[in-house]
Amino acid sequence: MKQLVDFQRKLAQTLKQTTMKKFMIFVSALTLSGTMFAQKPASDDAHYSLEGLANLNTTDGMNWTAPSIRLRYFVNDNIAARLQFGFGGDGTSVAGVPSTESYTYFENPDGTGASGTQEIKRGAYNLQLGAEYHLKGTEKMSPYFALGVNLGGGSYDETWTNSDGTSYVNGLNATVAGGYSTFGVSLGAGFDYYIAENLYVGLEMNLSKSNVSYDAGVVTVGGVVAGYEPAYKESYTNIGAAHGSVRIGWRF
Repeated sequence: MKQLVDFQRKLAQTLKQTTMKKFMIFVSALTLSGTMFAQKPASDDAHYSLEGLANLNTTDGMNWTAPSIRLRYFVNDNIAARLQFGFGGDGTSVAGVPSTESYTYFENPDGTGASGTQEIKRGAYNLQLGAEYHLKGTEKMSPYFALGVNLGGGSYDETWTNSDGTSYVNGLNATVAGGYSTFGVSLGAGFDYYIAENLYVGLEMNLSKSNVSYDAGVVTVGGVVAGYEPAYKESYTNIGAAHGSVRIGWRF
């Protein structure tokens, strides 16, 4: 079973890396095919921008995490407010964890007889409120510094039916539930590079400090609370290891 799980996760990681390579090729093609007359718009002409972000986490190696979307409002040519939202991931180094998993355990080692199941469900979101200060740059490039406040949360649920979460156990039905919340701040720098009228690609790197508060996990057996996993907190600072994102957006 462990070998199968390892294979599934390696396969998911390979697919994720392949998708990211295709995305990078697409961005490069857009950049190379940009018109000679592309230039950044003035805030009088285009107050908003909407973009997608492919996020990189280097806290523990290099991991691509769940993508996000970002909306910006340009107060003037130098100052922009931004709102960013994403599903999945809590900002830690854990990436690519599936949102659902399902396992079946059999009474006999050869896969025969009665069976039991283990169902796992995960959910997470992250939200950032922030601001950017754009430097003069060039006609096509707009470099900036950014400051953000990050919020997030997630949930974790397991359901055991005729199992103990690792093997078949006749008549054992239980649930495990928990959750967490996050709060942090980030300081970053990046740029927008316009490859066509109002269309840009960009890169951003961030240093951040985050706090994660985990709720007490509740174990219920046969509808009766049987125990708790204690609540706890952790914090981490990405100094020397940055969070980054590759971006593509439209300003309007």
